[in-house]
Amino acid sequence: MAPPPNGPPPAAERPASRTRAQAGARRGKPPPNGPPPAAERLAPPPNGPPPAAGCPVGLVPRAARLAFGRRTIYAGGPVRTYSPKASQIHRDWWEVDASGAVLGRLATQVASVLRGKHKPVFAPHLDTGDHVIVVNASQVVLSAGKADRKFHYHYSGYPGGLKATPYRELLSKRPEEVVRLAVKGMLPKGPLGRQMARKLKVYAGPEHPHSAQKPRSMSLDHSAHRVSAHGAGASGKPNDKVA
Repeated sequence: MAPPPNGPPPAAERPASRTRAQAGARRGKPPPNGPPPAAERLAPPPNGPPPAAGCPVGLVPRAARLAFGRRTIYAGGPVRTYSPKASQIHRDWWEVDASGAVLGRLATQVASVLRGKHKPVFAPHLDTGDHVIVVNASQVVLSAGKADRKFHYHYSGYPGGLKATPYRELLSKRPEEVVRLAVKGMLPKGPLGRQMARKLKVYAGPEHPHSAQKPRSMSLDHSAHRVSAHGAGASGKPNDKVA
């Protein structure tokens, strides 16, 4: 490109170059004199909407966060994931009488205690639950005729190795496995869920060998003993409902 006929403009007419501080601020670096005061950092953007009523300075509503993206700075910094210390986790022993209880409703309450959701120190990524002993597992109830319609499947991995066992037969032969499978399906999958499942002790009768742990009795919710009017109990008869 040919130079202008009159030569380059004098230095006074050329645009002033950016200072190092201005260039650093454009790249997102802090100014050389340190970051601005906290009041300036927490103030909302000049062109943005004012904070919502009752919202601390620097905490703008969701619409403003979406509008300004990464420029929004939260007061107090990011929210940290709560992780209780090992000294804060205390494990108790509970005993549950499953006689006449609906299988699914019993499993939901037992799984909640195994996970520790009844404690204020609950964390979804840690095992904060208690030990649970389930007795009289042979007397659980399956509502709506599921004792005949529900099957437990086991596949050996070979052709023709699929076995389907109705829950009525499973209740008569291995009632402990019925309760254990129902609770296991309501726990997290992976090593954390397997660790929680090891705290579950299931027995078909009223006796158990954990009296030294002095377990406390855990009462089930009233809905755990409720069967629908058109459902059938473990024996498959309509009059096998539990009050």
